[in-house]
Amino acid sequence: MLTGRRFRVEFTGEQEMFAERIGSVCRAVWNTGLEQRREYRRGGAWMNYGPQARELAEAKTEHPWLKDVPGHCLQQTLMDLDKACRTHGTWKVRWRSGRWWSPAFRFPEGSKMVVEKLNRRHGRVKLPKLGWVKFRMSRFLDGEVIRSATISRDGGAWFVSFLVDDGRQAPSAHSVPGTAVGVDRGVVVAVATSDGQLLDREFVTAGERRRALVLQRRLSRSAKRGRNRDKARAALTGLRARERHRRTDFCAQSAHRLTVGNALVAVEDLKTKQMTRSAKGTLNQPGRNVAAKSGLNRAILGKGWHQFSLALQSASRYTGTLVVKVPAAYTSQRCSACGQVDPKSRESQAVFRCTSCHYGPVHADVNAAVNILAAGLAVTACREPTTPAGVVGPLKQEPAGNREELLLQPRNAAPAA
Repeated sequence: MLTGRRFRVEFTGEQEMFAERIGSVCRAVWNTGLEQRREYRRGGAWMNYGPQARELAEAKTEHPWLKDVPGHCLQQTLMDLDKACRTHGTWKVRWRSGRWWSPAFRFPEGSKMVVEKLNRRHGRVKLPKLGWVKFRMSRFLDGEVIRSATISRDGGAWFVSFLVDDGRQAPSAHSVPGTAVGVDRGVVVAVATSDGQLLDREFVTAGERRRALVLQRRLSRSAKRGRNRDKARAALTGLRARERHRRTDFCAQSAHRLTVGNALVAVEDLKTKQMTRSAKGTLNQPGRNVAAKSGLNRAILGKGWHQFSLALQSASRYTGTLVVKVPAAYTSQRCSACGQVDPKSRESQAVFRCTSCHYGPVHADVNAAVNILAAGLAVTACREPTTPAGVVGPLKQEPAGNREELLLQPRNAAPAA
């Protein structure tokens, strides 16, 4: 299967300057290509990769600075632009700003790359025009076929990401068949499961919050294009990168833990992008409760809901786990014992007590996770058994009573094959 291996790069001074230059040229090619595509769309015509690649080759004769960087990186930039425009539309693809966009470029010919191990902690890879690039070899690449390599900058540090084929095949069935779990994502507890587990960690310490506040004030008060402003921005970027790395690690470990132990994982089908939209509104129609909505958006993004969903799907490829997405409506207000839906049953953010059958008190997120599991089992009850790597077959007609009986099964019971 295809997967990624990411390592921190230790550039020399000249290599770092040249990497910045490659990123800047790739950004210029992206923006020029996007402007050309939009100009064609204004005239009712289309532009694709082929003509742009030919024009790029012709432009190298007029602009020698295009020849200084690896040509494959520029071609790959046009390929990525073509894919983005075909997927999202020409008018929805964004510009790459020199201020907000971090340099990133890809070398597509992985078969020609040479990777050597220097010692127990370091390795090096030979890249076109960059030469031998040293990186921290936190894991070995023995037996893995490299397809491509991407150089990127994140939080002031440079990384190399290898797309490799690890030679593994997706399992046809889970090692522990018949197990299932429901997962509820929250803004206080990141992940709550139907068997009572509360998975969470602190991504930012109190000291880092105070430090970030000081840096933000210093950044706002410093003069533009000043050295102190650059120092404050670099320090703040480092804090934000540390927070992202912790969140990524938590999502990966939690997803691995859930997929290894369960053949079925049910999660809510949450549209995080729509849920975290701004509530400011416009001048003619200003929004309401803007501060509260802004705080909720920060909490949702801070817990990494979408990132956890992606990690769950990635981890399920190696375990044969079926990931089922169910509607999120009323999962936090429905009693998992009697099925009664009442907003008053949610006594507080963390406490649930049913107003009908008096079930509880239980943790509200755990109660929601039980409802999610029941919905996931009901969805899979009318489908074919899972075939490779979480792929579900077509719908199968069954009496409604069979689906209703699943709601009464124990929490960790999965549908019979």
